[in-house]
Amino acid sequence: MSISLKKGGRINLSKEAPSLDKMSVGLGWDANQSDTGGSFDLDASVFLIGANGKTSTDNNFVFYNNLKSADGSVEHLGDNRTGDGEGDDEQINVTLSAVSADVQEIIFVVTIHEAEQGNKNFGQVSNAFIRIVDNVTGNEVLKYDLDEDYSTETALEFGKLYRRDGSWRFQAVGTGFNAGLQGFVDKYAG
Repeated sequence: MSISLKKGGRINLSKEAPSLDKMSVGLGWDANQSDTGGSFDLDASVFLIGANGKTSTDNNFVFYNNLKSADGSVEHLGDNRTGDGEGDDEQINVTLSAVSADVQEIIFVVTIHEAEQGNKNFGQVSNAFIRIVDNVTGNEVLKYDLDEDYSTETALEFGKLYRRDGSWRFQAVGTGFNAGLQGFVDKYAG
């Protein structure tokens, strides 16, 4: 049974899904029908963060131009440029047992490509979500639907996996920013 999270909600994956190791983190969204100005290209990116709050190597910033983390534990399955269709628009596979011991957090962000040029923001996006699916059983473990109005934000930190007391946990973050992908790079890249 899938757990539905609200903003700020947390789940201990070791307790709720003790056998979870290989997972798919799916992110989805739809551009609002009433908007004008062309299509939306939203991009999912991942930062594998150490205890210092930064990536230890450039390869621990996983995105459409670097599809795999340095340790191979995180793999981006490719860029969806439209968000059309049902289900996940972009997927990232994570193998928890393969995550390097120095990685304390895995942060999932979504940004709007060329948001400034097209005057686009997350207020023009609906049905945005992040979910975790067990790749072995196919069962959805959790889902977080973003239900806030982000009328000016061009980037969102959707959620994060993090280690605490020897177990993996997930937090639904849902924090919006106006700095685009570069803002996350400035914040997290080592």
